[in-house]
Amino acid sequence: MTESRDVMEVDVLYVGGGIASLSSALHLTNLIKAHDEKAGDKKIGELVIVVLEKGFAPGAHGISGAVMDPAPLKELVPDFVGKGAPLEGEVKKESVYLLTKSGKIKSPITPPPLNNHGNYVVSMSKLNQWMAELAEANGVNLFPEFAGVEVLYDDNKVIGVRAGDKGVDADGNKKSNYEPGADLHARVTVFGEGSRGNLTKDLIEHFKLDEGRNPVAFEVGVKEVWELPEQRLQPGEVIHSMGYPLKSDTFGGGFIYGMKDKMVSIGQMTSLDYSDPCLDPHREFQKFKLHPMVSELLKGGKLIQYGAKTAPVGGYFSIPKLSFPGGMIIGDGANLFNSQKIKGIDLAIRSGMLAAQTIFEGLLEDDLSDVKLAGYAKAMSRSKEMKSLYKVRNFHQAMTRGLYPGLLTAVGQYLLGGRVLSNRLSSKPDHEHMETLVERYGTSTPSADDVGDIKFDKQLTFDKETDVYYSGATHEEAQPSHLKILNLDICYGECAEKYGNPCVRFCPASVYEMTVDEATGKKTLKVNFSNCVHCKTCDVKDPFENIQWVPPEGGGGPKYTMM
Repeated sequence: MTESRDVMEVDVLYVGGGIASLSSALHLTNLIKAHDEKAGDKKIGELVIVVLEKGFAPGAHGISGAVMDPAPLKELVPDFVGKGAPLEGEVKKESVYLLTKSGKIKSPITPPPLNNHGNYVVSMSKLNQWMAELAEANGVNLFPEFAGVEVLYDDNKVIGVRAGDKGVDADGNKKSNYEPGADLHARVTVFGEGSRGNLTKDLIEHFKLDEGRNPVAFEVGVKEVWELPEQRLQPGEVIHSMGYPLKSDTFGGGFIYGMKDKMVSIGQMTSLDYSDPCLDPHREFQKFKLHPMVSELLKGGKLIQYGAKTAPVGGYFSIPKLSFPGGMIIGDGANLFNSQKIKGIDLAIRSGMLAAQTIFEGLLEDDLSDVKLAGYAKAMSRSKEMKSLYKVRNFHQAMTRGLYPGLLTAVGQYLLGGRVLSNRLSSKPDHEHMETLVERYGTSTPSADDVGDIKFDKQLTFDKETDVYYSGATHEEAQPSHLKILNLDICYGECAEKYGNPCVRFCPASVYEMTVDEATGKKTLKVNFSNCVHCKTCDVKDPFENIQWVPPEGGGGPKYTMM
């Protein structure tokens, strides 16, 4: 018997409460209000505009580096400073270093792509909170603790999404507080789920939106916010680094950003196309903090917050078709991220605004057809941000060749407007890059020294469990795991033999734990899903694509306030 569900009819539905969706909803309401003030009897009138947010509140799952190019925000909210935008500081001082294990080489100039003068250091979670307040004041309906779990189709057209059920126990049985998720039907549905969105994956597969594109690629950023004894970095000061602790065949880099109130944001990006099956991005970040330049900065400070997130770095050629019958994709979910500049906020805001402009024009003409919605992609192609992304269209593909060859290629690309060797370099998915243990180490049981393990002192360096505590991550324990292992036989067999179960290392939240019974030798994979910080590294990097991330019960996950 089919379960009865409430159906909510809305005009415009945003799935995901990040900066792309919030900017879009705010811009759409601004456009409608401006039009209706002088439209006479041709007003659009009040619409029901809804933003679904899986976190317990706007900003709870918001995390980024982050340095923001403010150009799109200035257009969206011209007086954003006067309206209290949570800016940590304008960038007036910046530096770039190549690190060795104990030394550093400062770049004599700031490479043009990393020139951030005039940009702002921000906290993504704070920025989302602020933008949500502006959107709500404009009449946008925000629904926190609502996770989209299924795309609703009718005659090959998206008509909305289904929200997740609440009150289901670990065995799938209904508890006394069971609440079936509602179906939200919309005239147009905009997907702004962020990096590796589960519904966006479904859409891309359903409509073949990535046909002819390069595969999407990701970096995982592991980040902490520290409070220092004094203001050692000015708010807005930016430091970027390359080299140590990552090996030359692994692309990535460190970042340190000065914040207000003696706070500093520190983290490391690691490209998930790495080949070492024993690489642990969280461990490498802890080693980054042991570098003298970093440890001296953090001396006497204390950890305040921790988080991790993937960023889509595949570049211009990995962007899927941006619209489909019934909706659009915006922000990180559309792979709109400039990895050379390490920038995504400006692209997220711009994509949200242009999606809103397209919807507004469709409302005026009473035409929200696929042809009309396709105007969004055309508008994006004309934007300054997309043109900038095209100029670095081969950056990530070049970096898969290793740090130093990649940098040389990147310089050539910069001088030649993005073209090196060919107009489009090919790539392969991140999970296909991993070597076996024997290929990498010559043995299936490398030692701790081979791997580069370290001991955590819990003053400067922390184990994953401790860091997870500082993320505020909580989930209702009595619910089905939102991390789906598709075939456990692979975990205990081929994956263990070839790669040594890399999930226990690449997860930055200690979600995956392999235990061995000493008496029988039997392995058991324990999935500590309550630790999950929703970075989705496991969904990206598992060499057998054997892990699927789906949303937990609404409200579960990290509780970021300053990430």
